[in-house]
Amino acid sequence: MCSVMWFLSVLREDFKGGKIDLQKTQKLLEKFNVQYSSIHVKYIFKDNDRLKQGKITIEEFRSIYRSIVYREEIIEIFNAYSENRKILFEKNLDDFLRKEQYIVNLSESIASATIEKYEPVQEVKQARQMTFEGFTRFLNSSEFLLFSKEFNNVYQDMHHPLNDYFISSSHNTYLISDQLIGPSDIWGYESALVKGCRCLEIDCWDGSQNEPVVYHGYTLTSKLLFKTVIQAIHKYAFITSDYPVVLSLENHCSPSQQEVLADILQTVLGDTLLSDMLDDFSDKLPSPEALKFKILVRNKKIESHARRGLEKHGEVEEYEEYEDVDDEEEVDKVKSSRSLDILTNNPVKEKESKISLRLSLFRKKKIKVAVALSDLVIYTKAEKFRNFSYSRNNQQFYETNSIEERRARKLSKLKAHDFILHNTKFITRIYPKATRADSSNFNPQEFWNIGCQMVALNFQTPGMPMDIQNGKFLDNGGSGYILKPQFLRDIETKFNPKDIPENSKPVTLTIKVISGIQLPPSVHSSSNKADVLVIIEIFGVPNDEVKQQTRVIKRNAFSPRWNETFTFIIQVPELALIRFVVESQNVIAENEFLGQYTLPLLCMGKGFRRVPLFSRTGEDLEPASLFVYVWYIR
Repeated sequence: MCSVMWFLSVLREDFKGGKIDLQKTQKLLEKFNVQYSSIHVKYIFKDNDRLKQGKITIEEFRSIYRSIVYREEIIEIFNAYSENRKILFEKNLDDFLRKEQYIVNLSESIASATIEKYEPVQEVKQARQMTFEGFTRFLNSSEFLLFSKEFNNVYQDMHHPLNDYFISSSHNTYLISDQLIGPSDIWGYESALVKGCRCLEIDCWDGSQNEPVVYHGYTLTSKLLFKTVIQAIHKYAFITSDYPVVLSLENHCSPSQQEVLADILQTVLGDTLLSDMLDDFSDKLPSPEALKFKILVRNKKIESHARRGLEKHGEVEEYEEYEDVDDEEEVDKVKSSRSLDILTNNPVKEKESKISLRLSLFRKKKIKVAVALSDLVIYTKAEKFRNFSYSRNNQQFYETNSIEERRARKLSKLKAHDFILHNTKFITRIYPKATRADSSNFNPQEFWNIGCQMVALNFQTPGMPMDIQNGKFLDNGGSGYILKPQFLRDIETKFNPKDIPENSKPVTLTIKVISGIQLPPSVHSSSNKADVLVIIEIFGVPNDEVKQQTRVIKRNAFSPRWNETFTFIIQVPELALIRFVVESQNVIAENEFLGQYTLPLLCMGKGFRRVPLFSRTGEDLEPASLFVYVWYIR
């Protein structure tokens, strides 16, 4: 009775004038702290407006409220623990938390604090009880999100050397579209940093009036001033994460403009720019903790130049380097020009550029580096990768390699163990092949599986690879640094992603997909309907990768119910990611994507959980979500 009286007392004022329209209905739902989709409410309002006058009565509003709040699956859970199907006592709530949510260390205050926080009816709260409304608010809270709240903060040991971490990395960060004629934009850097990205790529070229510019060379992409880019990075670098940012320079500038680059970096970044080795890290890479609030420059570095005092102006060093197909600067030049030839239907130039690409395998090129810029490269020297044997014998701890995805893929297939051992000592950056003119991405999982730290993706391009990237780096407080599993850090590791590890501790994961909550309707529907299904995908080592899906629920995006259970045995849980995809079935064409959510397996909470959904472009679709039950043992 208390619940009904509370309900009527909240809305009495709003119905003093009689009926209310759709806009007032939405405001009243907000007053009740009910999350709603305006599309769904519009059609529920229409269904309950019996006189079709665009206004509803109190009883019609109550019907709308109940259709959103009183979900059958929640009523079933509530009734299972309520002694009278009206109220939960503290001990009932304790039982629910212990049996369903696997909270073993229950203190007396947990149930009490929960009631205090979520119960809206004052008399019930004072009696230390909970109504269905309170229980629903509890289940809809952030405490029931699938991503367990304990991983929302930095919890991993941040004192390991940099090479022991997966590092969120972007490719061609300045681009927000394709890589041939699309615009360059500061937003690319700002949005990447807000997403927790810690390694940004900057393609630097000579500009007019001695002002270096950033753009995709040999293409028609627009240009940004290097100074403007660095100013934006300085402003946004540490908004999401305190941990170091690496600026990976693709340096095509003349020595004189390289000096301008150095001057801009020092002037704009000031004390945040790391300009010398740290005291305790002269023979090993420092940790993310030691480099907090620091920005590092990744570029070519000259080791053997003779100092001529403190004045570096005009000092230039030159060295020779063999070009090969994996040199990012040269490949970008040749491949981009080839792509432009194809776009302009120029077969003669296309043939010439193919010959140029082949010749590039055999030429030497001379590289000139301004000492002023070289001296800003401390722990992230860009060094060409030759082979694993050469690296073992010659590579220095502060030298990093960039390897194009195709060569990296080939190496991972032929010499996976050597690759893993290499990554226990040195930082490896993987970047997309230059033929991805549309800024498409590869699946980063295959390179995380072998311990590559900087797997650089085109952040501006939505799709499965970026969903996986975003999902993985939810972990460790979204800091952009995730400690690699022990078997990818151990210099004597025998791990190979193709084989089941000898000391494997597999996880048996069970997911019951119960229902959908206010899912996005199909674009092909004239109302709020969709023919919905859920796909669960596991990404990880090859033996763990699998995909399963539910049946289709026809014409119901508002409250579809599946009650289907799936079981997975995951051999290497430390590398596994779970991706939930909601689609609308299309019999003729490809299914329509409605939303997705990806997260690391070991960051999943147990028991009843809500899976938030995100659009293809990464926008939160709240309140659209899935309601699931998760259980796993290890």
